[in-house]
Parts: sequence; C-alpha cells; structure tokens
Amino acid sequence: MKLRMLAGLSALVIASGVSACGDGSGSSGDSAGGGTAIDVWLMRDSVSAQFQKEFVAGFEAAHPDIDVKVQIQEWDGIGEKVTAALASNDAPDVIETGNTQVAQYAQSGGLLDLSDRTGELGGEDWLKGLAEPGAFEGRQYGIPYYAANRVVIYRTDLFEKAGVDAASIKTREQWITATEKLNSGGTQGIYLPGQMWYALAGFVWDEGGDLATRSGTTWKGALDTPQALRGMDFYKRLQALGKGPKDSDEAEPPQAEVMAKGQVAQIISTPGGAGVVTENNPELKGRLGFFPIPGKTAERPGSVFIGGSDLVIPAASGKQDAAFTFVKELTGDAWQRKLAAAMSYVPNKTTLADAVASDPGASAMAAGAAVGRATPNTPGWAAVEAKNPIKDYMTAVLTGADARTEAARASTAITTAMNDS
Repeated sequence: MKLRMLAGLSALVIASGVSACGDGSGSSGDSAGGGTAIDVWLMRDSVSAQFQKEFVAGFEAAHPDIDVKVQIQEWDGIGEKVTAALASNDAPDVIETGNTQVAQYAQSGGLLDLSDRTGELGGEDWLKGLAEPGAFEGRQYGIPYYAANRVVIYRTDLFEKAGVDAASIKTREQWITATEKLNSGGTQGIYLPGQMWYALAGFVWDEGGDLATRSGTTWKGALDTPQALRGMDFYKRLQALGKGPKDSDEAEPPQAEVMAKGQVAQIISTPGGAGVVTENNPELKGRLGFFPIPGKTAERPGSVFIGGSDLVIPAASGKQDAAFTFVKELTGDAWQRKLAAAMSYVPNKTTLADAVASDPGASAMAAGAAVGRATPNTPGWAAVEAKNPIKDYMTAVLTGADARTEAARASTAITTAMNDS
C-alpha cells in the first residue's frame, strides 16, 4: 500500500531531504574497500533521515564487508519503474514495495523466492496483513517491513461532556450507542464519508465476508453475500450518525480538516491524522485520543485494512546473500523496535506489539493490526481499485438504493475487472 494513502502518518516523517544516492537504478558493483556494495531502493518518506542514517551506520558496522547505497524512490510511477528494473539485468538488490504490490511483481517471475528462509526471519509471528500479500501462489516473496492502519481518533473533551468513556467501547453496538449519545448539543457524533471503502472492508471481514473470493484461477466479487451485506448495513447505521457526505471519500474534503473546524467527536483515520487536526486547530492539542476500531465482540477488535511495506529481493540481483543479510537486519526484532519508536509504526511481528505500548496512537494501531487483513492477493485487484465500483455501491446504498441489487451490480463489476486484467 502506498504510504501516501496513509497520509496522516506524514506528521511523523520529516521530508527534509532523506539522504539518497540519486534516483537512478542499477548495481553499484563492489565497494572501493573490496567488499560487496548493494543498491537499496527505499520509498520517499517511509522513514526519517535520522533513522535511515542510524540503520545504515549500524548495519555497516556489524557487516563491514557490505556497503549500502540507498536510493530514494517516489511513489508516483513506482510500479512501472520497479517492473522495468525487475526485467533488466541491472536491478537493485533490495526494493521496498507496498504490501499489496508484491503479487504483481512476483507474477512476472522477477522476485527471489524466500519461502525456505522465513524461519530465519521469524515468519511464524509476522502480521498476516503484511505476510499474506507478500506471498504469491503459495510462495513468499515479500518480507514484512512495517505496518500502519486506521483507528478511531476522538475528542476527549466532547466524550467527557457527553459522559462517554472511550475505554468502555469494546463492541460495535457499544460504539453505536456511544455515538448516538455524542450526537447532542451541536456535536456531530462521527464524521464518516460515504465512500471510505477500507472501513467497509473491515466490517465485511468482521461478518465473515470478503470483497472477492477465488475458485481455482477465477476471482468473483463477493459484496452480494449475506455476510458482506451485513457489513454494509453496519456501515450505513454508523454513517447515518454524522453529517459526512455520501458521495465522496475521506480525502474530499480532508476529514482531519473537517474535524479541526467543528464539533466532530470522532473520525476513522491513521493516528497521524491527529497531527493534521491540531495543525489546523492548535486549540485541540491535548484533546485527542485513540482507540481501536471496535469488533463484533469485546474479545476481538475490529478487522482493519493493513497498509505498509514489504522488502523484496530481485531475482536479477547478483548479490542475493548480502541483500538477504540487509533484509534480515532491517526486519529483525532489534531494528523493528527502533523503527517503531522512531516512526510510530506497527512492528512487523505480533510479538513486538509492546514496542509501541507507550504511544497511544500506535498502540491502538497495533491492537487492530493483530487481526488486520489486506485486499485480495492478486495482481487483478489493481484493476478494481482503478475503477472502484465499491465506492459507487456505497453511495447508492447510502442514498436509498436497494443494497442487494447494488451489491450484485458491484460484484459483477469486480469480477469483470479482476479477470480481464
């Protein structure tokens, strides 16, 4: 998932010239000292300049025979650039890629199969939302790097005024009741735009449904199943408790800016969205809190879409051993803890959730990430997102159309897009 789609995290990343060796591709060959030089592509704003500098220095000190050359890449156009690099004889040695992009690169045969090395990397504890999209046709190509997902950001003062204890909201029905209570005295209980389809996906997953299902090599849209329809019904109930537009998503208008302007009690966002709120309204500093999106029962938080990155090694790399050493270090427990502390990301393993225990926003993310998921793991899903019939389906239902009819129409569009791509 492109990090810019998790724009709320940008408050945690200072894009002040992350050190780079240019944006070009290609192998650097051996280092001047006679060791192995590896080219690493990392994405713009994924980590701060300070963290990158600290990691590279620590890695090279621990592995003096490996020289790391980091090249910062832009998200725009990265798909075409990576595809071209993988097809060339001059590919970089390690590439950071959005977790949902791995399948399309693996399909081309351009990635190194790391299935037999997942044990060394602690794969049994990986977040499923990062690990599963990093696999393709039963083989592991992407190694989980970091995760981020949505939580509920709420106004602590408005909750207190309404007599609502956020800590007591553990189930979806408790969430509905609390939001109804918040809808008084000019307060908007929740601002939820009609086309936040990632949030809908979580509700569908909670019900046991999915966006699409696979039978053999064929994919079929699944929004018209009873489970998925129940997820849409809950979304409709929640959305009706606020004044969010029914025909746009969280970016139009930017929901954090809406929260900053008025008496909005809650939004669904990455934790970094709180920084955008206070940037637009400094008076709200210290008045924002976080909790995981509630689930159907108190024992399990709500399912969430996990965004973030995986690391892959091109099959064309001539330095695969050194590249694997780099991946193993950066995704290992020691550096994952440092990354979580530096960037407020969710670490790649469920066993490392305590690394963000002191960070309210990140710890709320980690709770959801433990049961998080990704979109259908197939290159064809990109065609669905390009047209996104899910958004049109949501708007139609929220404006009074029959849910079953619209779900069937959207499912047919998803089926066509996934199998024609």
